[in-house]
Amino acid sequence: MTAILEVYDLGKSFGGLRAVNRLGFAIEEHEILGLIGPNGAGKSTLFNLINGVFAPDSGRIKFRGVDITGVSPDRVARQGLARTHQIVQPLEAMTVLENCTVGACFGRENLSRARAQQAALEAAVFVGLQDRLDTLAAHLTVAGKKRLELARALAARPVLLLLDEVLAGLNPVEVERMIDVIRRLRERGITILIIEHLMQAIMSLSDRIIVLNHGQKLAEGGPVDVANDPAVIEAYLGDPALAAQLLGQRRA
Repeated sequence: MTAILEVYDLGKSFGGLRAVNRLGFAIEEHEILGLIGPNGAGKSTLFNLINGVFAPDSGRIKFRGVDITGVSPDRVARQGLARTHQIVQPLEAMTVLENCTVGACFGRENLSRARAQQAALEAAVFVGLQDRLDTLAAHLTVAGKKRLELARALAARPVLLLLDEVLAGLNPVEVERMIDVIRRLRERGITILIIEHLMQAIMSLSDRIIVLNHGQKLAEGGPVDVANDPAVIEAYLGDPALAAQLLGQRRA
């Protein structure tokens, strides 16, 4: 397998707070890599470092073999990396299709407006928003806005997609629908790095999981290994019974 993203000795501080501390890992092509950890563990900061919102204090980031350390978000997007945000950020005065078209215009393929609209339409249909194309983003439900956030990123036609809690705030039926969308994304050849607090979902989706705590890697491995790790249970899962439940669901 070939690594699509490589992170080396990455560090970022905000004042006296060390948000990310000497972090290193790699993601293989077509892999779903889960990222979990307590609130404040550094997960969203890591996303912001990868896609260029923040420049790291130390370390390097390579995407598809090219050093993108400190490269601006627009240039990172042009290279094929897209993301969603934990707090959805639609352009509320624009329609679903217009939101997705914006994502396509600033994506990997540098599309013309006509081709961007086609890519936007395809992305909206893929996530199940085909009946809401002319709806203003402000009028969507929480689940609709989550789908729009994903569709706008997908319209950029990325090869690597960073998903920041796309399941948060959804009811069980909506969660299952979104999980199906994520699995179909991987079937299309898109590599995925996903932050999620819904443990049952990330255990079933992920090929590997990295656990962060205080900005450092606490554990890394397959879902079964991670859920069995005493340090992970103590720092994050909190209850051996929960770990056993997750393992049972994973095997099922």
